[in-house]
Amino acid sequence: MTVAVIGAGSWGTALALLLRENGHRLRMWEYDAALALRYQEGLRENPVLPGVPLPPDLSIQNDMRAVLDGAELIVLAVPSHAVRATLGLAAEWIRPQTPLVDVAKGVEEGSLLRMSQVAEEVLPKHDPAAILCLSGPSHAEEVARGLPTTVTIAGPDLALAERAQQAFSGTTFRVYTNDDLVGVELGGSLKNVIAIASGMCDGLGFGDNTKGALITRGLVEISRLGVAMGGRPETFAGLSGMGDLITTCMSRHSRNRFVGEEVGKGRSLDEVLAGMTMVAEGVRTTHAAAELGRRHGVRMPITEAVHRALFEGSPVREEVENLMTRDLKQE
Repeated sequence: MTVAVIGAGSWGTALALLLRENGHRLRMWEYDAALALRYQEGLRENPVLPGVPLPPDLSIQNDMRAVLDGAELIVLAVPSHAVRATLGLAAEWIRPQTPLVDVAKGVEEGSLLRMSQVAEEVLPKHDPAAILCLSGPSHAEEVARGLPTTVTIAGPDLALAERAQQAFSGTTFRVYTNDDLVGVELGGSLKNVIAIASGMCDGLGFGDNTKGALITRGLVEISRLGVAMGGRPETFAGLSGMGDLITTCMSRHSRNRFVGEEVGKGRSLDEVLAGMTMVAEGVRTTHAAAELGRRHGVRMPITEAVHRALFEGSPVREEVENLMTRDLKQE
């Protein structure tokens, strides 16, 4: 089938290579017109995915209409804060029945909408059942190199999810389906906040005991909020919940964990972000997650601690001490 990938960052590129390997025809949209021109002139490596060659027949361009023309499947691979604006640019050429697979992991600031909800607002004529989410423990760096990876694709219509499942699945990339779109989206988004907390523990020099406790209690927060917002409890024990949480909290590839580690070492958030070329989704999601917890009456002590450390100048070590000395209770 003909697949359009909107967003030529590391994750969009990794998925494009995967889909091409599966025999599909690929076209990619790159928002930076100058970089798109470099690709057309022969650049065969994505600057944010070094060491992974781009095949000559992989089309990467800045013309949204040309990229979407005749697309039978669309992959939306831009950062969550850019989803609304990017879909606005693409809306004119997206057919209402074409499956749209979002791979961004975040909650929109201000509106507090999940990415599928943003897509429904921007594309009011699009079939809501054709808006899907792909999520799970999956770093672009590893997927691009063919390392075995397993993820979940979620949507309210399992028949459509199964079509997308077939498109993505291969010998190194196994895809499950799930009709709990709310749970899958929230699991993939909220785990980034806990990953920042995990990095803070690394920056402070804490050990495995701390990390194990943080991941476990972080999953409790994610599950409580996710269920309060309509997700199913079992979803958060799966790939898009526990699986993605463990990977993001532990991995050297995790940008969110890196941000937390550097802040834990004493650097300011602004300084850390200024030195990064790729987006750490959890920074923006921390604002949204804290507000969602308050709106739904869900206690989220780790999320609140991360929020204070990132945005209110609270010392990270003091926040850890506060977490450890809260009122004792039953697990």
